[in-house]
Amino acid sequence: MSSSGGGGAGQQFRYTQTPSKVLHLRNLPWECTEEELVELCKPFGRIVNTKSGVGANRNQAFVEFTDVNQAISMVSYFASSSEPAQIRGKTVYIQYSNRQEIINNKSPGETAGNVLLVTIEGVQASDVTIDVIHLVFSAFGFVHKIATFEKAAGFQALIQYTDAPTASAAREALDGRSIPRYLLPDHVVSCHLRISFSAHKDLNIKFQSHRSRDYTNPYLPVNSSAIDSTLQPAVGADGRRVEAEGNVLLASIENMQYAVSVDVLHTVFSAFGTVQKIAIFEKNGGTQALIQYPDASTATIAKEALEGHCIYDGGYCKIHLSYSRHTDLNVKV
Repeated sequence: MSSSGGGGAGQQFRYTQTPSKVLHLRNLPWECTEEELVELCKPFGRIVNTKSGVGANRNQAFVEFTDVNQAISMVSYFASSSEPAQIRGKTVYIQYSNRQEIINNKSPGETAGNVLLVTIEGVQASDVTIDVIHLVFSAFGFVHKIATFEKAAGFQALIQYTDAPTASAAREALDGRSIPRYLLPDHVVSCHLRISFSAHKDLNIKFQSHRSRDYTNPYLPVNSSAIDSTLQPAVGADGRRVEAEGNVLLASIENMQYAVSVDVLHTVFSAFGTVQKIAIFEKNGGTQALIQYPDASTATIAKEALEGHCIYDGGYCKIHLSYSRHTDLNVKV
């Protein structure tokens, strides 16, 4: 295309296009902000709208002036200037847009909602557990539900918060960031999060599994066929492995010098909440029991209080507790 400007500067502009009050900016630096765009363009007129993060590499943007003469002024200035337009020292290429206004500054994926769509780049589905995802995103507020799946775009997750402001805060903080290295398997070199808003409002989680979780419904059945014990275990904020909480506790009783009955266990465990069901059985030469509470929070309180507790004085019948994968015991009379 021929250039009417001086030197190479004119090659940055398309003169054959019809002037528009909307300018198309390309080759923007990584995570270029709206403030940076306005700072570059405001000497030429009043900015009424912007749209950033456009294009496959999210390094393009649109800027809309009040009228077309302001846009022409900016294009003409940089076409004839020996100094190109720059943001953070990077040359920005400017041209007229083929649109006459920015109809909507936000695409569907940018319209704030309470559910986030997260694409996890650089990993396979088995590299990032749902517990790791929950750990990362619960730092910004209570996570109601998570659903993970694989699409053409890669490994993705839907994450539901209470409201749009909480989801927006998480997106603002995590979009483009990496999951902490210590939460990932050794073979994962890099892992980046690409986050947009989903049109969903309330995820339909039918069962708890390694692919979906509903943290508001402790009674939701566990799909045992979907639990994969080979997946990476849950990890705490300090990098240590932690158990997945549940409403049923598994008690192992050691140093059994006295008999432990259902009534004895009920007396001990009901001090922390309503005990719904108890089952006692022998396994690997020892006595174990399953104790079911209405919810995981009650079970957690009991576990923290009773771990290492001795039912009888003298260190007899010492209790060791962990969470069971059961959610509703099948106790037969």
